[in-house]
Order: sequence, then C-alpha cells, then structure tokens
Amino acid sequence: MKAKKLISKIAMVVFALVCTTAIANAQTTISEFVAKWDNSKAFTLEVVDKMPDNLLDYKPDAGAMSFKEQVTHLSGAMVMISSRFLNGAAPSFAADAKPATKAELKTFVENCYAYTRATVANLSEAQLAEVVDIFGGKGSRRQVIGLIDDHTTHHRGAAISYIRANGIEPPQYRGM
Repeated sequence: MKAKKLISKIAMVVFALVCTTAIANAQTTISEFVAKWDNSKAFTLEVVDKMPDNLLDYKPDAGAMSFKEQVTHLSGAMVMISSRFLNGAAPSFAADAKPATKAELKTFVENCYAYTRATVANLSEAQLAEVVDIFGGKGSRRQVIGLIDDHTTHHRGAAISYIRANGIEPPQYRGM
C-alpha cells in the first residue's frame, strides 16, 4: 500500500513538472509574436481581397455582423485592447473608424495591425508578466496578447465563412 502511495505521489510530481515546463515553453517571445502577427495581417488582408466589393455588406443573418463589420471589429478591438491593457499610446488614426470601401477597410486593417505590433514590441519581459484587470478577470499582459490573437482569429474565421457562403474560395490558411 505504501508503495502505491509513493508511486502516486511521484506520478503527481512528474505530472506537475511536465505541466510547468509545457506552460513555460508555450510562452511566446516578442519576436515570435511579431512574426506570427505579420502573417496574421497578411492573411487578413488576403481575406479582405477575396470578398468582392459588392458583398462587403453581406451578412448571413439579420442579427449578424456584415463581412465589413467583422473585419472592422477585429481590427478596432486589437487597438482598443492594446491601448487599454498593453500600455499603448494614443493611436494616430481613428480606431473607431467605419470604413466604407475595400480600400478604406484595408488601410484600417493595416493601421490596426501596425499599432498592435508596435505596442507589443515595446513591452519589456517584466511588463509582459504584469497582471492586469481585464473584462472582469485578471491576466498577464502576455495572456492579453493571446486574447487579441484569439479574438482576431475568431472574427477572421467568421469573415472567411461569409466568403464561402457566397461560393468563393477563400485564401488558403498558412500558420506561419
């Protein structure tokens, strides 16, 4: 019986060490984030390019955001979150803009991605580890960066589904 308890305790310690190592290794460096973020921007712009101008206001349901609203939302939200929770300076453009054309939408996407990239690149390791209050919870600034990335991916995915719903082949995903 003592042997089983000892084995169980050893297994728990090993499991804890594996989990801790995995979490530590899963944290992204600023240079890794920047490379991923640049890819995300390029992919988002390809998604915008695929949707014809006459379908920018397409929405699959009356209660849904339009294609243009999805892209505007994912872009503006990254600026809002970066400025509020990642020590971002005031943006040099209207973060609450409502682009009307594809050209305006693409410029807005580019500005928002550039702002977030620069904001994240200015954070020190100590700032990344700082815990902040965000949306009723707490998380490190590193986790806030993950939130921005997840939110962007979520709404870009919705925009891609709008492209498919109109019989158009979306750009092929590439992770890096």
